[in-house]
Amino acid sequence: MKKIIVLGSTNTDMVITGKKIPVPGETISGGRFMMNPGGKGANQAVAVARLSAKRGACTFIAKVGDDLFGRDTAVRMKKDAISAHLVIDRKEPSGTALILVDAKGQNVISVALGANGTLAPKDVAPFKKEIEGAAALLMQLETPLETVAWATKVAHDAGVPVVLNPAPTAKLPRTLYPMIDWITPNETEAELLTGVKVVDAASAAKATAVLKNRGVKHVIITMGTKGCWCGDCGKIFPAHKVKAVDCVAAGDTFNGAFVVALAEGRSCAEAIDFAQKASAIAVTRPGAQSSVPYRREIKD
Repeated sequence: MKKIIVLGSTNTDMVITGKKIPVPGETISGGRFMMNPGGKGANQAVAVARLSAKRGACTFIAKVGDDLFGRDTAVRMKKDAISAHLVIDRKEPSGTALILVDAKGQNVISVALGANGTLAPKDVAPFKKEIEGAAALLMQLETPLETVAWATKVAHDAGVPVVLNPAPTAKLPRTLYPMIDWITPNETEAELLTGVKVVDAASAAKATAVLKNRGVKHVIITMGTKGCWCGDCGKIFPAHKVKAVDCVAAGDTFNGAFVVALAEGRSCAEAIDFAQKASAIAVTRPGAQSSVPYRREIKD
């Protein structure tokens, strides 16, 4: 069985949920504190593992500190039957994130990358053969861009589909775009990458044209409550209406589910439907990885 490989970050999320998110200089008491596993890479790996048809379908490559959070990551990955290649950084701590969530489920996040920021091509090189034999490679941008570029080239040269979720957004080298099969920004990220403010189907189509001009094969733009734009289909797929509790990891759940569906040979429209159902469930639950649903929860 070919595995989906997720290369990316792993963090411990420290979350406070309250009535509102404070503005600079403001203190708000009465919130509820939780400490949850997170990080875009780890979240997406968990989504791939839980939403795949068979256990053991995901390999996760990341870097952690020689600390409690790093060791806890290894334990959590085993619980979801994820094959985790966790490189140990003896100098930097494991990544952490501070997250504030308001009563409507909206959030602000501040991330200390720690060991995530030192993940270098030499750290990933021992797993080159696994990348070359993967069903797909899914990445984000919470690890160094040079490492993302290196892994992208390895996968591209081997004919392995590359899916890049460009979050948090960074300026990408023009040489990278032609090696990306699917790019999945949200509205804000699409605007930062293309200069086009995405608010509807027409503007999403313009942003898509810019990205395709640079060489990307397929473009998906997630648009929150508006739904999801598919460049291939040329339309927005409406979002499922649910009562959001916490939007943390909704995008990561979408990306993990989307790649699972693509690897199963589904069309982009079918993959979007599967991913939207998964992310709709995720926003009704608090936490990052704790909110990711299992495949049995996705109803046709």
